[in-house]
Formats: sequence, structure tokens, C-alpha cells
Amino acid sequence: MTSNKINITVDMATPVIEIKGLYKSFGKSNHVLKGVNIEVKKGENLVVLGRSGSGKSIAIKCLVGLVQADRGEIKVFGKDITKFDEHQLNEIRLRIGFLFQNGALYDSMTVRENLAFPLRRHSKELSSKEVDDAIKETLESVGLAEAIDKMPSELSGGMRKRIGLARTLILKPEIILYDEPTTGLDTITSREISDLILSIQKKYKTTSIIITHDMACAKLTADRLVILKDGVINTEGTYETLEKSSDQWVRSFFV
Repeated sequence: MTSNKINITVDMATPVIEIKGLYKSFGKSNHVLKGVNIEVKKGENLVVLGRSGSGKSIAIKCLVGLVQADRGEIKVFGKDITKFDEHQLNEIRLRIGFLFQNGALYDSMTVRENLAFPLRRHSKELSSKEVDDAIKETLESVGLAEAIDKMPSELSGGMRKRIGLARTLILKPEIILYDEPTTGLDTITSREISDLILSIQKKYKTTSIIITHDMACAKLTADRLVILKDGVINTEGTYETLEKSSDQWVRSFFV
């Protein structure tokens, strides 16, 4: 039988993520994305800002095929995933980690079982010892080795975020998409999550898109920022550059 496994590599000159002319509407009048263009380089943390309802989360859901774009090109590792079938999409998703706002843990499973679940599903060749070792190593990387046998209900909001991130990391993704990683957390815990995002970028050489309203998180984690307005990218630059922008609307994010 001929294999249709995707062979994808990317060099340093090729953007890991390249979105061109992305459009998405819901119904006849709710035009959310109106031609979004985004590039993310290998190893870069890109922060996406925008008012509520601007389409930030929709854009990254299109990126993994959770939402189908109306039109546009979405290249991941140089391949346009809008032309992929479901099998090919599932293969590319294994290389992309998605941290949902609430951590998306299974409440009926312990932390150990939550982390084992994706390994049992996608890395069936691993022995029980190898699975257990991977779980312990990943929990150590997010600073929660002691929580291995706790239930999600026993965890604080910040701990749930960390465990959600550990479950994302367990498959060693090359891309991580963070959807509001510090929402609902106090200032100290938010800083810890932001520091963890930087630590993961350095340790695992990940390429990331970070959706956030938290400007402290943006300042700490961003190599570059883009701001969505009226369905398109209004401006982009470093935190320091945009903070000093002559555009009052852009500056309003930094007040």
C-alpha cells in the first residue's frame, strides 16, 4: 500500500506559519476576518492583539482546521493546509500544540491519566515505563511533578494552566498556539505562566502564536506583535516600537 504520509521540512528562511488573504464570516453579516496576513518565523513568539470579537481566536482555529476558512492560504511548514484532507490535517496537528483558555483537562482523569491519554493514542509504540517517564519529565518542565496523581478539581487555576501546557508539550510539538494563557489568573501567577512560555520557547525551540489581552504577558513573551482591527492586521512591530506609536488607537493598548 502506498503511504500518503506528509513529508514536511522547513529551513530557517521559510516562515513556519504563513497566512495570506484569510477570510472568515459567520452568516451574511458577521465578517470577522477580511484578508488577514501573518508570517511567523522559526523559533519566534508572535503575540496577536485586538479588541474582543476582532477574530484573534478564530484565526488560530483556522490554522489547525478547527474552523474552516472561507478563503485564503494557510501554510504550515511550507504546505497549504486548506488543501489537506482530514487524515493529513490530523498528521499536521500532531506537530502543533494548542493551549485552550481553560486548559481543557478531562475532569474524570488524574493529571497522570490526562498526560498519558495523548501518548496512548498517538505513540502506541511506547512502553508503560516510557510513558511514565515522559509524563514525569514533562511535569517537571512545568514545575508540577508533585501534582501527578491529583485530580483537576484539586488544582488551582494556575496549576490547571500548567497541566494543560504539560499535556500540550507531551507530544513535543514544534508549534504552540496559546489562547489567552493568563486569563483569569492573578498578577503573580500570570507572570509565572509568561515566564514558563519563555522557558518552553528556549528549551524546546518552539514557534508560537500567543493570543492575549494581558499586556504584561505580551511585553514579556513577544518577539513581535501584530494588532487586528476591522478584520485585518492593522500594524505590527516590537512591543517597544508599538508602545511609542504615533497612532492613538495603537497606543491605547499600552495604557
